[in-house]
Amino acid sequence: MATNIQLTAEAKYRLLRDISYQIRDTLDLKVILNQLLDEVYKILPYDAAGIFVLNRDILKTPYHRDRVLIAGIAQRGFDQRPEDVDPMLKEGKGLIGSVIRTGESLVVPDVRTDPRYIAGRAATMSEIAVPIIRNKRPVGALNLESDHLNAFDEKDIEVLQFVADAASISIEKSMLHTQILEKRRIDDQLQIAGELQARLLPAGSPEAEGYSIAGHCTPAYEVGGDYFDYVRLGQGRLGVVVADVSGNGIPAALLMSSFRALFIPAARAGAAPAPLLSRMNDLLPEFARKRDFITAFYGILDMSTGTFSYSNCGQNLPFIVRADGRTESLTQSGPSLIILPQVSYTTATVDLKKGDLLVIYTDGVVEVFDRHREEFGNERLEDVVRRARSGSADAVLQEIVAATRSFSGPEISHDDFTVVVIKREGE
Repeated sequence: MATNIQLTAEAKYRLLRDISYQIRDTLDLKVILNQLLDEVYKILPYDAAGIFVLNRDILKTPYHRDRVLIAGIAQRGFDQRPEDVDPMLKEGKGLIGSVIRTGESLVVPDVRTDPRYIAGRAATMSEIAVPIIRNKRPVGALNLESDHLNAFDEKDIEVLQFVADAASISIEKSMLHTQILEKRRIDDQLQIAGELQARLLPAGSPEAEGYSIAGHCTPAYEVGGDYFDYVRLGQGRLGVVVADVSGNGIPAALLMSSFRALFIPAARAGAAPAPLLSRMNDLLPEFARKRDFITAFYGILDMSTGTFSYSNCGQNLPFIVRADGRTESLTQSGPSLIILPQVSYTTATVDLKKGDLLVIYTDGVVEVFDRHREEFGNERLEDVVRRARSGSADAVLQEIVAATRSFSGPEISHDDFTVVVIKREGE
């Protein structure tokens, strides 16, 4: 039953030409592999055949999760069964799984005698399988099955391996094309997510007679876990919140969205900082993973008196630069949200005099590094604010952003960057 085809140079050329002709006008992986099975049948007749490629090589993206270990891309003559229960497709078992793991071809004259064999069809008696190699490692397998014993021999391996090698070139092209399309799709989705998240931040600074206020938030990636906002409370009061979810990217952004959805209604209802954050600590675990936590700072400014009442849940300590250049830290702080159950936070109060500046920030502002891996740090931040204190809140904010960017140079920040500056105007 084995083939007597001799792969002379001329025969190889014809086979490669035929394969190239069949697949030259498509980058669709399924089409390519089905056409390859047609070409194989012309030289090595079979009763069943399949080309299988590892899932992780088809869709290799940060947010993709493999459903099965091996994806059945093209099959002929097999008994159909769901992929999530097929031991070969789900767990990489069987003769095909062995070929992909080892990268070695095999011929099985009688599948009943090989303990690795898992029946894909009842009539199969013999099988041949060769690996598909890409970048010097197996990424799939091409296998043929026959209803007859001893249907294939070692000479057939050379023929089938040549087809598999030709297939690997086309598979690689298709994979790269698929990856580009998938990356483009994810980039588009992330851009939309970033635009939606940006709408959750203030569109501008609030008007507050006797004060200038400015805020800035830059995520390290397309979306992030930092958040700041202003909440008008009536009677000349303004709520200011700055929060930071652990981690970055989409998981942090989703949890921050939950934080905002819970926070804004409670803040607008007039809840004081400490009880509001205690309530947030009770509610947020329902939306978080076990390893998540949120640092948060919430304060209420009485614009008529300059009194600022606040509560801090693990956030970097804000500081005040007084009109004369003295610096004072807002030292009251409690544990981050979600870490401990039933925490009772406390509220502290400070007074902003005319000419004073209050700076609230996340760790991404001070944990910026230069090319020598030296950290920007709190002292540099305070020095920048002290030197710029005669300007408006926006001018001070711009100095902070410029100083950190100048310090880091081309180094890439891997954390979100958020800062809010409040200045009480006057001498």
